[in-house]
Parts: sequence; C-alpha cells; structure tokens
Amino acid sequence: MTQPDFSFFNGQMFEDVRPELVFAPGALLLPGFASEVEDALLAELARIQEVAPFRQMTTPGGHQMSVAMTNCGQFGWVTDRTGYRYDRLDPLSHQPWPAMPHVFLDLATRAAQRAGYERFEPDACLVNRYLPGAKMGLHQDKDEKDFSAPIVSVSLGLPAAFLFGGAKRTDPTQVLPLKHGDVVVWGGPSRLFYHGIRPLKEGFSEKLGGERINLTFRKVN
Repeated sequence: MTQPDFSFFNGQMFEDVRPELVFAPGALLLPGFASEVEDALLAELARIQEVAPFRQMTTPGGHQMSVAMTNCGQFGWVTDRTGYRYDRLDPLSHQPWPAMPHVFLDLATRAAQRAGYERFEPDACLVNRYLPGAKMGLHQDKDEKDFSAPIVSVSLGLPAAFLFGGAKRTDPTQVLPLKHGDVVVWGGPSRLFYHGIRPLKEGFSEKLGGERINLTFRKVN
C-alpha cells in the first residue's frame, strides 16, 4: 500500500508494480487488473448510458445521493422514498436494464477467481459516477439474497480513497487508495463489512477527465 504508483529514473517512467494485497479476510486488492480492457469497458459504458442514463437517486429518508448511478444486467439497484431494492426494470424508462456486456462479465468473473471465488456469476452491475466532492458513506451491501457470492468493484478514472471497516459501523476503518484500473474483491468473512468512499478530490484522468466510474458487480439471486 505504501509503494508509489510510479517510479522515475533518469526521466523515464516505469509501470505501476504495486503487489496484490489481502486487506481483510476474504478481501483482495488487484492493482491495475482492469487496465488491459479499459477501452472496451468504457465503450460498453457509453452504450449503457444511452439506454439507461445516469441519475442521482433519492434515499428513503429523502436525501439525494451525491453519486450518480445506472445499472446493467438482469437486475438494477435502485433507491427512492419506498426503500432500497433491486428491480428488473429501470424506473425511468420502465424497460429492462441493458444487458451486461461480455467484457464486464468476463472481468468480474476473472477477478473473483483470482480472489478464490470460483463460481461467481454476477447478475447485476451497479455503475456509480463520482464527480469532485461526491462520496459514499459507510454501508453494507445487504440487499442481495445471495451473501455467499463476493462483491467485485472496478475503479476507472480519478483516484479514490476506499474505506473498509468491519462487521459493525463503529469498527475501525482502513483507507485503501484506488487508482484507474484497480479491482477490489471481498466476500466470505468480509462480505458484509462496512465500506465507503471519501469525497472525491479534483483532478484529471486520461480516460475520464475529471470523474471516476465505479463498476460494482453483485449476485442478487
């Protein structure tokens, strides 16, 4: 975690060589794991946005989330004044969510396998878009019916500070710096651990400019 992202020697820049990191029981950080397919991921994301645009959803308490969201797959995660849930239909269009692209599914299953989860078959991908200042408070991913499957989270664009705690909201949290192309997988003993994102700092990324995209793969049923 403490190693720099890049090394400079005689004016030359070398590739990121951060090692994989087990940061909690059943949880693994895979630095740069998505980098090889970044262009394919972003091309598919553009097509998803055309069918199901990003929107800032409202929590049951009436608070508008700072993060904009959309979904692809058999199910989409939504929130409004009636509660948190998964739905097969986009509430804006009343049509099914866009199908999960093959490159999304392949990346998620390969990352899960690398972390030791051999049979992960996600049926939902929640796509979060962060602009500077946007954040995600500590929460558990507990709206799924299948807690035996892991969560796979892909970071694209601006770097972010990922908070990862324990089984209780009051447990201490560690901070993992996530960069473009990083993938995080957690499941098993840490499947219901609290996690979140600190407010995104301003910056510029080559692929996404001043924003961050997070693909979060889940097994709902």
